[in-house]
Amino acid sequence: MSLNPALDDVRFCPRCGEGATVEAPRLLRCLACGYHAFYNPKPVASAIPRDASGRIVLLRRGFEPGAGLWTFPGGFVDLGESVEAAARREVREEIAIDVTLGGLVGVYSREDERVVLVVFEAVAHGVPQTTDEAPEVQAFAPEDIPWAELAFWSTEAALRDHLASG
Repeated sequence: MSLNPALDDVRFCPRCGEGATVEAPRLLRCLACGYHAFYNPKPVASAIPRDASGRIVLLRRGFEPGAGLWTFPGGFVDLGESVEAAARREVREEIAIDVTLGGLVGVYSREDERVVLVVFEAVAHGVPQTTDEAPEVQAFAPEDIPWAELAFWSTEAALRDHLASG
């Protein structure tokens, strides 16, 4: 699978229509008009909410990738939005609660993936609800986290980092 499928079949400049040079996976350049576009990893903002009892709130994903597997709320950062605001928005969209963000758990990326994941600690306010994105929501004591059913390598890494930090 291509790291950047958006550039796989591009041969022409989107501005002037002349032939363009593609330096896969990251650059489209037009020598005719000077246009160039860089394709960079997309930032994803996430939060690991804890309830009043200190349990970690996870959701079972309703969509691919990772449908049916467990993770914490998160999603893409929109233009004009801070990473922190995106993390709070994603929690509201996915499990219908507000959170207060705490410290940074970590930043996770791999050279063969298209995202950079930024994960925050969070305190949950309210009772999490199911949504289309999260058909099941559950709070887990650290010793009960379903490690074998986590959606992504970064979910496991962030949860382990979060638990190791105290």
